[in-house]
Amino acid sequence: MTNPAPDHESTAAPVEPHRVLVLNSGSSSVKYQLLDMRDRSRLASGLVERIGEETSRLVHTPLTGGGEPRERTGRIADHDAALKAAAEELTADGLGLDSPELAAIGHRVVHGGLRFTAPTVITDEVLKEIERLVPVAPLHNPANITGIRTAQALRPDLPQVAVFDTAFHTTMPEAAARYAIDVETADAHRIRRYGFHGTSHAYVSRKTAELLGKAPEDVNVIVLHLGNGASASAVAGGRCVETSMGLTPLEGLVMGTRSGDIDPAVTFHLKRVAGMSADEIDVLLNKRSGLVGLCGDNDMREIRRRIDEGDEQAALAFDIYIHRLKKYIGAYAAVLGRVDAVAFTAGVGENSAPVREAAIAGLEEFGLAVDAGLNAVWSGEPRLISPEYARVAVAVVPTDEELEIADQTFALVAPDAVRVDN
Repeated sequence: MTNPAPDHESTAAPVEPHRVLVLNSGSSSVKYQLLDMRDRSRLASGLVERIGEETSRLVHTPLTGGGEPRERTGRIADHDAALKAAAEELTADGLGLDSPELAAIGHRVVHGGLRFTAPTVITDEVLKEIERLVPVAPLHNPANITGIRTAQALRPDLPQVAVFDTAFHTTMPEAAARYAIDVETADAHRIRRYGFHGTSHAYVSRKTAELLGKAPEDVNVIVLHLGNGASASAVAGGRCVETSMGLTPLEGLVMGTRSGDIDPAVTFHLKRVAGMSADEIDVLLNKRSGLVGLCGDNDMREIRRRIDEGDEQAALAFDIYIHRLKKYIGAYAAVLGRVDAVAFTAGVGENSAPVREAAIAGLEEFGLAVDAGLNAVWSGEPRLISPEYARVAVAVVPTDEELEIADQTFALVAPDAVRVDN
């Protein structure tokens, strides 16, 4: 009589969960990335856009094994259907959400108020607090909440972690965070400066210190996150002490479609003189202002093309954009006292050499300068573009908000796991 074959499944070592799925749920889109946190490599990424429309589109890209992007089109009714479709694509790559290798799902949540200063495991109470913050983030938190609830339904047994855009900025002193309005009114309605793009500012300030060969606590950095949305921060020794966005992402720099800083009385004037409603003014300042309001385009590449062809309106829009940037660089130099580096990041900051050159031009007395040759070279790696003699380093540091969210999520759910930076 022969012995039965050994049961390999019963003797196999248990799988240590080491993957994190990062979800960024917008009002009509879901971006996702799946990462292996042992070496912080990406396994797959995707985007579902135009959710709820007949022209919905999902693009899924396997990032291992040389797989080609896959696309599906047609109506995707809601976020529940969008996440299920994304899960199907991951399953097709052998990366299904039912895998025991999945350690957690990390969610980008735009507004965490003052309560959430670090990544947080989502409980019913945490979700209720995120809901209570909807009035100060009406465009963002509802979509984030929808993504969380859908993911919870798909994997109710899995830790779900919220990583907040505002968390990095909660270290701002009260002198920077408070608006000069009646304190009781401000406190009753949670009116203060919160800041946004926090995961990007955290990642880029830390990477800038690394680029300089120093510890974050030894470096003062001005971070310029310049995308369609744009924000600046002053980071002293790894802690944010000032940032340009405020109660909402409208304050601060000139952006693609947002005005940035504006006299608050403009809103009263538009109501009284133009007869505009609060909703109409909201749309004007958030969607019909900034670069698109000034010249009709919010793509910096197109604006630069128009400037090269002699378009005066595009040139004026560019000059206004740069003027505001210079003001913030100078102001944050004053706030920090000592500046070790200015770091450009995000779509415009990483890719537009003319923006970087123009923003630094004329700031030589601050110790800032850009080397034209270094600035003209594109690279996907962090790099210095300042000449050796410059007292203050100027850097281009590609941001990686998804990796930052995954890092913070995994550190929370698996603090003792061994990781190797790639």
